[in-house]
Amino acid sequence: MLLNDKKIVNAWCMYDWANSVYSLVITSAIFPVYYQSVAVSQNGGDIVEFFGYPIINSVLYSYSLSFSFLFVAVILPVLSGVADYGGTKKYFLKLFMYLGAISCTGLYFFEGSNIEWGIICAVLASVGYSASLVFYDAFLPEIVTWERTDLVSARGYSWGYVGSVILLVINILMIQFYEPLGFENEKEATRTAFLTVGIWWIVFSQITFHYLPDNVYNRKPKGNLVAEGYLELKKVWNSLRYLPVMRTYLLAFFFYNMGVQTVMYLAATFGAKELQLEATKLILTILIIQIVAVLGAYTFAYLSKVKGNKITLQIMVLIWILICLNAYFVTNEYQFYALAFVVGSVMGGIQSLSRATFSKLIPEDSIDHTSYFSFYDVTFNLSIVVGTFSYGFIEQITDSMRNSALALMLFFTVGFGFLILSRIPFRRLSASESR
Repeated sequence: MLLNDKKIVNAWCMYDWANSVYSLVITSAIFPVYYQSVAVSQNGGDIVEFFGYPIINSVLYSYSLSFSFLFVAVILPVLSGVADYGGTKKYFLKLFMYLGAISCTGLYFFEGSNIEWGIICAVLASVGYSASLVFYDAFLPEIVTWERTDLVSARGYSWGYVGSVILLVINILMIQFYEPLGFENEKEATRTAFLTVGIWWIVFSQITFHYLPDNVYNRKPKGNLVAEGYLELKKVWNSLRYLPVMRTYLLAFFFYNMGVQTVMYLAATFGAKELQLEATKLILTILIIQIVAVLGAYTFAYLSKVKGNKITLQIMVLIWILICLNAYFVTNEYQFYALAFVVGSVMGGIQSLSRATFSKLIPEDSIDHTSYFSFYDVTFNLSIVVGTFSYGFIEQITDSMRNSALALMLFFTVGFGFLILSRIPFRRLSASESR
């Protein structure tokens, strides 16, 4: 097994470059704005019919995201056990990448009246993206040594932010100058943007697949893969009773990630509905967040080297609490831009450091990295389910997204409490030391 090999590390980071265009263009910037504009009733209202059931368009979108992450949370544990037992992480990474990318291209055919098609493609794209992450993340402890984990994780996220900004700028130019570029109208140019996401994701993933090692531990499966995979997962599950630091950290991560991901997925919708911001201004906001996030990821990776992961995570969660409180009082676009700048400064840091911290908590003598990371990614997905569902539900009963922002503040506060209780170490623990 090659550790800290430059080509392998860069190829691993390239998957962040490849898949982050989905996060930016589809979940954060262009698609939510496009969806909000076309998913309307015949008289232009926000009540739409989904398979004959009337529902608020933004609530439908929140619920569909919740469903996609819940589905992933159900299927990931067994698949991760199969991947560990059979040495097939790379196979599953490819499988879910193609599912997500092809579903993004399917959004090209979503025009508003066929809302069922749009939601189905959005759900499948979300499933492909989120499910692929567990197999991707599980490579991290296999390609770098412990002391480089924070930096490499930050590099991956930073590459993702840069790559996604490049494609977003291309998409914005397509939409703004649709006529000289040969598009019939702005709507067609926007739908073509979804097509470019799928193509980008597929093309750049090939670099990852070419260099990333396959079956690192030379596992040779025998018998029923699903049954053996389940036993592999059960073994890891049983080991959690001897890993109190990991258990407490997962609880903290569940609550604060609930807030982080909900902000990322629904910030554009907040700006559109609460502040009535135009699409171009919303996309500018997302660009601010992405660009600042690059610097934030590296800054907090450096801070963790000096102060440790625990203190660094606590600092970022406190900043997120203040963000949610301020979101409730935002009344104009300039306040929204300022808040976006602060969001960007901690978004990259908290995502990259959360992944790196969990990687450090996996016992050094374990080779079941995918199974361990399945608990991290299931926690990740369940937190999004609860976060996006709560956000949509609170909006539905109070008719205000500002109240939803206050609920997110509560989630961050609980996560901060569990971080205080955790005992995240400065060095990686062996299985015997963790007990």
